[in-house]
Amino acid sequence: MDSLLIKGAYIVDPAQNIEEKRDVLIENGKIVKTEKNIPESQASRIVDVEGLILTPGFIDIHTHLRDPGYEWKEDIETGSLSAVAGGITSLCCMANTDPVNDNPSVTRYIIEKARKVNLCDIFPVGALTKGLKGEEIAEIGQMVEAGIVAVSDDGEVPQDTKLLRNAFDYAKSFGIPVLCHSEDKTLSAGGHMNEGYLSTILGIPGIPPEAEEIGTARDIMIAKMTGAKIHICHVSTKGALEIIKKAKEEGVKVTCEITPHHFSLTEAAVKTFDTNAKMAPPLRTEDDVKACKNALFEGVADVIATDHAPHSKDEKMVEFTNAPYGIIGFPTLLPLSLNLVREGILTLSQMVEKLTINPAKVINMKEIGSLKPGNRANITIFDPEEEFTLTEEMIFSKSKNTPFLNQKLKGRVKLTIKNGKIVYNNL
Repeated sequence: MDSLLIKGAYIVDPAQNIEEKRDVLIENGKIVKTEKNIPESQASRIVDVEGLILTPGFIDIHTHLRDPGYEWKEDIETGSLSAVAGGITSLCCMANTDPVNDNPSVTRYIIEKARKVNLCDIFPVGALTKGLKGEEIAEIGQMVEAGIVAVSDDGEVPQDTKLLRNAFDYAKSFGIPVLCHSEDKTLSAGGHMNEGYLSTILGIPGIPPEAEEIGTARDIMIAKMTGAKIHICHVSTKGALEIIKKAKEEGVKVTCEITPHHFSLTEAAVKTFDTNAKMAPPLRTEDDVKACKNALFEGVADVIATDHAPHSKDEKMVEFTNAPYGIIGFPTLLPLSLNLVREGILTLSQMVEKLTINPAKVINMKEIGSLKPGNRANITIFDPEEEFTLTEEMIFSKSKNTPFLNQKLKGRVKLTIKNGKIVYNNL
């Protein structure tokens, strides 16, 4: 019997209200127990992590692995390596690949390649519409059988509301959520940063916050109409968060996420025309950042997710308006999230909740997100106090597009375990 005993960790498991020093015993890839002073004789392997924090493995429900079709930016292997180095043991990858993940054959390709790489759980998100074109509902039922956990057209937002209603109904019948990139594309068309004073000064066409807010209101109204479960991705504006809060109070089945870049940076990061600060939705104002933090504090925002979006240097080293949207997020997930704890916005347990059990609930996964006995032994161990400067050499992704490059960060993953197997070791 393969057994592993982790000694001396300070365990934070919000799903079980555990926040104290304990040992963890793992057998055959499953959690056996978390108790104080488990005898070393009960395990064949022992790892001492005295002074470090141990949590359930992080779950990132919004990522782009670019595989199949755009492997020069990222592939399932490099994405997995980067994920586990960031403490992520499970992730959902969006459907905007080439070919699009709108049929079971692409779903099976992703699952099979992830199985061979065997570093982290990869849960495919199927396309809502065929080819992400917003014209015809994709083969959702067949993709569910093949292994998708949710559907989304991501940035290619369907503008046909009747089709959206039918798609929400269809997804509901299979018991899976719709991950919504909520946006009125007619209002945001041609925009490259937040619309406002700064965009005017810089001469960059803007994306008004109302584009996100109108899209959010529409998606929520259709969810209320159909009873479908929706999850709103990368919320960035105060107005959108107010709409979501009201919907939750009314009992609409809606959850939402905020990315680390949207609670860490403002539109001021664009002043130098750094294309690594270009993403969709764009970085917003200081008031919006405060609203994002407050939504996390109040529990309006359920999840922290990265929207990890790799792009090559050649693609980003162009004029700002010609550059693609998106930044990588795996290497900075932990240190930026820990800043919320340092600022007193979240407790450590609340931060872990938004990285573990809450995202697990969104995608209906019961064997991850907690250290309950019998659950899969997916574990993240980190040092919240270790400082480091993020260099390209530390980034396992093929792409290095992040505005946090060469910046000093605090909080570093030391050990990542998936199904009882050590998949990243930085002890």
